[in-house]
Amino acid sequence: MRVASTGGLLVLLAYLAGCTATISASETTMNGGSDAERPAPRKGPPPTLVPVLFDDFNYTSPREFERNGWIMRTAPGWPGVEGALWSGNVTLGVEDPEHPGNYVLRMTATTDGTTTRQAQFCHQRKYYEGTFAARARFHDAPASGPDGDQVVETFYFISPLKAPLDPDYSEIDFEYLPNGGWGGGPLTLYVTTWETFRPEPEWLQINTSRAVQGSREGWHTVVAQVAAHTVNYYVDGELLATHGEPYYPEVPMSINFNLWFIKGGLAASGESRRYVEDIDWVFHQKDAVVAPARVEELVKEMRHAGVTFRDTVPAMNPPLSSPCNF
Repeated sequence: MRVASTGGLLVLLAYLAGCTATISASETTMNGGSDAERPAPRKGPPPTLVPVLFDDFNYTSPREFERNGWIMRTAPGWPGVEGALWSGNVTLGVEDPEHPGNYVLRMTATTDGTTTRQAQFCHQRKYYEGTFAARARFHDAPASGPDGDQVVETFYFISPLKAPLDPDYSEIDFEYLPNGGWGGGPLTLYVTTWETFRPEPEWLQINTSRAVQGSREGWHTVVAQVAAHTVNYYVDGELLATHGEPYYPEVPMSINFNLWFIKGGLAASGESRRYVEDIDWVFHQKDAVVAPARVEELVKEMRHAGVTFRDTVPAMNPPLSSPCNF
């Protein structure tokens, strides 16, 4: 999940940027047609048969969490610090001190420069086009210990990389770097759409990205609309970027959140430090472009109706394997 490098690759990316179509910021289906041909926006929570994923992360046990299709990562490997551990750093049932009675999921990443733990959880690989959204609490500083590590706070969708420069690879990222990294300054939010990449040691990335400066401390609603060969990225209703071909995803992806340290980006300190990222809810509506304000309405309506989890998005046929290791 690194942003585009310089040199010849920039020339390639400029050439590949191609045509970028704009999709409407209002709720529509993806069947085309004029506005007059489209039905009026529906009010109220989506019916059970509408392909929707919603999770309020109101859990009391890991078993319940996993029964709803979530995977807590335990597998070692990329990204982040070599040898980092990935288990035991996802906590359920954390009460939000700003909103008593509301419970959130918390990811924790820790390091003392020697032992490093990172966190990730994933949902099934069955998501392609439509609207993806989450409410996440980003932080500019560690919860404890000295500051300065290059930490990455995320919400993203991804497919496995079958081979270096796999043409069917798909990835869409929101990544907040409070202490900078990848050649950028501190307090940077990257929104990135990937065509493909070649892993280290011969690293090569083919993607398009926008870096937006400024603190993101606190709660934010992030939305990605994926439709008509275009990806729109929003934060708190503000359109940050529109990416088109050739970066548009080709295959179904899993929904992921993770919190990790950039390789080579740890602060020169032997003291223990702890970083956190909290997730309040996640939402996906299949094959529909839903405006950010409408996403917020739907979430409020489902919560008011007592819905804490809904998943009517069908699995692929046959179902795809869903590794949580990337």
